[in-house]
Amino acid sequence: MYEMGEQLERVILAGVQTHESDDTVQSLYELRELAETAGAVTVGTIMQSRETIHPATYLGKGKLEELKELLYDLDATGVICDDELSPAQLNNLEQELECKVMDRTMVILDIFAQRAKTSEGKIQVELAQLKYRAARLVGMRASLSRLGGGIGTRGPGEKKLEMDRRLIHSRIGQLKEQLEQVQKHRELIRSQRDKSQVKVAAIVGYTNAGKSTLLNTMTQAGVLEENQLFATLDPTTRALDLPGKQQILLTDTVGFIRKLPHHLIEAFKSTLEEAKYADMILHVVDASNPQMDEHMQVVYDTLRQLGVSDKKVITLFNKQDLCTDKEQLRDFQADHVLQISAKNGQGLEELKELLAEVLREGQIYIERLIPYDQAGIIARIRRHGQVVQEEFLAEGISLKAYVPMEVYSQI
Repeated sequence: MYEMGEQLERVILAGVQTHESDDTVQSLYELRELAETAGAVTVGTIMQSRETIHPATYLGKGKLEELKELLYDLDATGVICDDELSPAQLNNLEQELECKVMDRTMVILDIFAQRAKTSEGKIQVELAQLKYRAARLVGMRASLSRLGGGIGTRGPGEKKLEMDRRLIHSRIGQLKEQLEQVQKHRELIRSQRDKSQVKVAAIVGYTNAGKSTLLNTMTQAGVLEENQLFATLDPTTRALDLPGKQQILLTDTVGFIRKLPHHLIEAFKSTLEEAKYADMILHVVDASNPQMDEHMQVVYDTLRQLGVSDKKVITLFNKQDLCTDKEQLRDFQADHVLQISAKNGQGLEELKELLAEVLREGQIYIERLIPYDQAGIIARIRRHGQVVQEEFLAEGISLKAYVPMEVYSQI
């Protein structure tokens, strides 16, 4: 009896360091995690120091020979390069090494394809993959020509390369149309939120910083939590009750990563724009990670790329339960900072108080006597503002509260 099982790909990681102070070593450690998440096992790593990446083969000639020997010695089935390869580099490397060659973008796209669960997520992933592949179609001789049938169609016909390119561009057009519908749906939801005047906080951060754990702990959202890169792909929004009977919506977003492929940013724009249209940003940071500062910079750079600016930023230094060094952490780009543990609940009550305080900053303090026949106003104030004191008198309800400008203008 034979046991059939899926054989793990054995890969060698390759990176190029162009100057001493760059983050190639850390990037290769992260690439190992990405390969593991995608379902491959890393059997070796090779790194070359060069002034620039080789335009034709990514690595230099000597390093390429070394990589060939390493592939044979370690019985590896493929190579993953730490940067996005050009079509020529990809083709040349496959010819030289005679094995499967992948780049960082290909691995990230593969992980996204595995993790997409909603129809929107699947459309976005397919669009990003097709755009990536469209630029990398390489012809494979006239032997792959399609022969026609009947008068006027004999001869080489349409080349396979041309047919593939035509089909891919046709499919990209279809997916873009579908995404436009998704975008309209998202805009409709946002306009409904604006009408309801409920504020939104977008949870952003580097991948695996603990965003989904925070959302689950605070709202019992039931989002998948895993100690893996890109465990969450599809955004989730849940309501959170704050002190003073206020309410805010929390939206989980896709994690950021260094060298995030531009195909993904473009395809996931409607999802990532949740941060752009939110009222405030909750920046979750893995405080136990030695690369914390670099990860924070990647997040801020990506937010700027998405056009996210002029938002209140609350930085949450998460995973305090894993930190041995309990020093006070700082983020000079944030308006507020808190040290929390989303897993065991440390600092989350303080976070709720802080969110209520930030909401209060944009509100107006009122003292009113509201007649009993207009008591519906109080329900509205409770929903969108914060009631400080409420007293029932003979002539009506005496109220002291903080209300948003929109509500104040209506009462």
